[in-house]
Amino acid sequence: MEIAQIKQLYYREKLSAAEVGKKLGKTVWQVIRFMKKNNLPRRSQSQTRYYQFMRQKPSYVKKSHLSLFEQKLNLAGLMLYWGEGVKAKTDVVDFVNSNQKMVLIFLKMLRQIYQIKESKLRVLLYCYANQNTTKLINFWSKLLKIPKNKFIKPYVRQDFNPKKINKMPYSLVHIRYCDKKLFSQIMQEIDIISNKYLKLEW
Repeated sequence: MEIAQIKQLYYREKLSAAEVGKKLGKTVWQVIRFMKKNNLPRRSQSQTRYYQFMRQKPSYVKKSHLSLFEQKLNLAGLMLYWGEGVKAKTDVVDFVNSNQKMVLIFLKMLRQIYQIKESKLRVLLYCYANQNTTKLINFWSKLLKIPKNKFIKPYVRQDFNPKKINKMPYSLVHIRYCDKKLFSQIMQEIDIISNKYLKLEW
């Protein structure tokens, strides 16, 4: 190993010590000892994870040139997520609703604007004990054009309230897509749009 190699791989290319070792045919501990011996500062674990995350290829490709209809679809989908999406999880896009049209619009945005991988889509149903989960899965699978094997085991509430069931005859549905970069992009675009309209107000 040479100092110049470490500087190129570790500092310029932002590889981790383990990745540097793999490139040079060394163990991670050999790289670490070499860096200590030559007073080469190492990054924190959080910085290493950040650079690894940034190098990951996203599982989606946002369409670059949007028609007027697509611009409106994108705006509608983002606003739906702002109101009905889960924001606590930073690695999963999770849209929750019982309204079929809202769910379809959001899913249409994911498919048409962000051009997601269908294989990464997952669906979770939240329903009550006296509802037929098989029929619900069949209903949503057909409506959303998502295979039944992409449905997670439903969450079934036992303490059901007949009044609430009437309000959600087809249950509550979660549309999930695991991609931290997509979640980050959606939240950033929501922030840009909201700030834009707040500025117009003032």
